[in-house]
Amino acid sequence: MIKSFGQAVQRLFLLWAYRRVPPSNSISLGNSNLFIFPTKVGFNFFLLILLCWLVATNYENNVVFAITCLLTALFLVGILHSFINMSGLSITFVHATPVFTGETLSVEVMLSQKHARYRNGLRFSFDGGEITTASIQGKENVRVRLSVLAPKRGHYNPGRLKVESVYPLGLLRVWTKIDLNINCLVYPRPIFGSHEHLNTSGRGEGALQHDEGSEDFVGLKHYQPGDSLKRIAWKQYAREQGLYAKHYADYQDERIWLDWDALPGLDRESRLSVLTGKLRKIAVTNQHYGLRLPAIEIAPDSGETHKLRLLTELALFESPSHTNEGVGSKRTNERKPTKPRTDKAVS
Repeated sequence: MIKSFGQAVQRLFLLWAYRRVPPSNSISLGNSNLFIFPTKVGFNFFLLILLCWLVATNYENNVVFAITCLLTALFLVGILHSFINMSGLSITFVHATPVFTGETLSVEVMLSQKHARYRNGLRFSFDGGEITTASIQGKENVRVRLSVLAPKRGHYNPGRLKVESVYPLGLLRVWTKIDLNINCLVYPRPIFGSHEHLNTSGRGEGALQHDEGSEDFVGLKHYQPGDSLKRIAWKQYAREQGLYAKHYADYQDERIWLDWDALPGLDRESRLSVLTGKLRKIAVTNQHYGLRLPAIEIAPDSGETHKLRLLTELALFESPSHTNEGVGSKRTNERKPTKPRTDKAVS
């Protein structure tokens, strides 16, 4: 019961503290958003002061009185120095590099200050992330990279950033939790080695040929036993020019489609993961590839810009934090027909 009461008090305190620190891309630390509390060492130090005071009063020992006053002064001065070490520091969100689900997300923030002051032992961390320590001196800007696991695709906010310091004596902990409006793009987790079949256009203008096609006449070839009698060039044979057979071929478009409908039987996240894996494998080649999702079709193209565009569509597809209006995408209420397209996607 005591544990539950403590957790309830902690939740109420955090709600009150978060109201004092509203979200912003850049936050300056000061009286309104910094909190100070003794550490375990600080509590033990305070008990030592109390013990010395009791000994000094009971035994009327001036030396112990002097030691008590010295320790008390040291504790009070430590409060000021601990607070000054963080007060006046500005923290700004700079950039977050997109990653795939399950990978470590790198968030970059910048530290700055108006007055030249040495600040040491500043610790930064997200909930569940690694602790990063930094120092700053003068009016220089210091960039700090923070790591946190990306658990899901889409627009991901790692939550409030905890900034704390126990400098200089470790007796007091000055801390705050700030919301820098961090918005990170997380791609679906790629799955390789499954559903390797890639859709290509059935007939187009590419250079590949199917020798047993029946659509386009290519030319004549010498008759071979087993050739269909329907393909014998009777006109040439009647002119005594020899026995030939007509040669037909189908031209296949080299462009590849990453098609949602080509993966039946899989749930939404599995389909997105398989399509992401295929995309990463095709992107290293010079082939043109496009994307078909429900109500979304992006024409085949190649290049880094095209790859990032498709990865963004996969990351934000039916994401709760996304309005399903990707930049540069063509969206319709009905699926486009799957006949081959000759236009290119505009990057």
